[in-house]
Formats: sequence, C-alpha cells, structure tokens
Amino acid sequence: MAIHENLLGGPPPTHLPDDPEPRELLASGAAPAEVAAKYPASSLAWAQLADEAFEAGRVVESYAYARTGYHRGLDALRRSGWKGHGPVPFEHEPNRGFLRALHALARAAQAIGEQEEYERCSTFLRDSSPTAADTLS
Repeated sequence: MAIHENLLGGPPPTHLPDDPEPRELLASGAAPAEVAAKYPASSLAWAQLADEAFEAGRVVESYAYARTGYHRGLDALRRSGWKGHGPVPFEHEPNRGFLRALHALARAAQAIGEQEEYERCSTFLRDSSPTAADTLS
C-alpha cells in the first residue's frame, strides 16, 4: 500500500505548481504590494497584504486583499485539476498562499459581521486542510 493513499475514495489532493519567485521576494523582505503588482496571480502576496492590513486595523482593506488572493487561488486550483472539493494540503508549500488567503477572508468576514461567509470560509478551510485550519487559527 502506498503512503498517503486515499482509502475513502475521494478526490486526490491538489498540489499547486511551485512559483518560487513571489515567495522568495516576500521572504527577502520585499513589500507585499510590490510583489502583488509584479505577480498578481500570487495568492501568497495577497494573503500577506490581507494580514498586514488586518493587523493595522484596516479590516475592509484586509477583506478585499483576502478576497483577491482567494479568487486567484481558486483559479490556480482549477487549472491544477481541482473540481471544487477535496484536499488542498498545507504541507505542500505552494498551497499555503491560497489557504492563508482563505483563512484571512474568513477572519475579515467575521470582523465585518459577515457570519455566513465566515462560516463558509472556515468550513472550506477545515475541509481543504485540517492542518491549515489548526495552524492558521
């Protein structure tokens, strides 16, 4: 039996392709806004913008950044064969930008009183990656 074999018969995990340039720029201290402008498809850059805005108390701005990162991530997931459900492992580093944006969207939605969206995004995060839900919360 192969390790990590899906015994429940559900969809296989989705692993986004690696896009190291935005991640490396952010890790080296580049401004997330500059990285998002240069790599607008990078969910990681949008998630970092959302985190910074939230920490500064700019919740609506955080919501907008998170929603952008979330939608860019959905686009990437679909291009990678994702059919709208199934695991998106946090352990696969290229998936983390999408998962962070999804978490940031849930957090900002809750902060602005969008309870249904908060619950939907929180459930989506946990269903996609229990590790991400536990790590990011």
